[in-house]
Amino acid sequence: MRAPAGLGRGARAVSARELDFKKPPEGLFVFLDGPWGPFLFGDAPASMTVLRERLIGLIEPLLERLGYELVDLEFSPGRAHGVVRLFIDKAEGVGVDDCERVSREVSALLDVEDPIPTAYSLEVSSPGFDRVLRTQAHFERFAGARVFVELRVPRSGRRRYTGTLVSVDGQGIAVEVDRERVEMAFTEISKARLAG
Repeated sequence: MRAPAGLGRGARAVSARELDFKKPPEGLFVFLDGPWGPFLFGDAPASMTVLRERLIGLIEPLLERLGYELVDLEFSPGRAHGVVRLFIDKAEGVGVDDCERVSREVSALLDVEDPIPTAYSLEVSSPGFDRVLRTQAHFERFAGARVFVELRVPRSGRRRYTGTLVSVDGQGIAVEVDRERVEMAFTEISKARLAG
């Protein structure tokens, strides 16, 4: 079967009859049939995680030199245009001038490093009231606060916990949920934020 126009050199479309459903698919696949047009699946989530970590590694040191903290970074890929969202903070709080300054500096850095393979927009804002907790230092700063934590893998059928952050150490955190202490390793946590 020949590849439809628009697929890269050496690519080919695959019919359903050719797929071997006895083993999981590998690699990145392009399907052109269906009402939604082309879409991708395969290794895309893993590559997005790698790209996000690379962006954090590039941007976080720059923000620290400028006196800001990188609270979180989101990358939303699009077919032709993605969005990079930065959430920043500093002790005195973040205003519009801070966001503009960070946007200019980060844009210049990304223009030089060019880590994103498609066009993208850069958005910079303060973390908000439901601030993300991403690092050990974030959790330590908000010990005693009410937090929402989602685990990567459910524990006894439960994945989401809301309670008081009672302790933090080098391995993880403990949250008091319904008068019970629940300990969670950092490696178990998918996402966490202040719950207000």
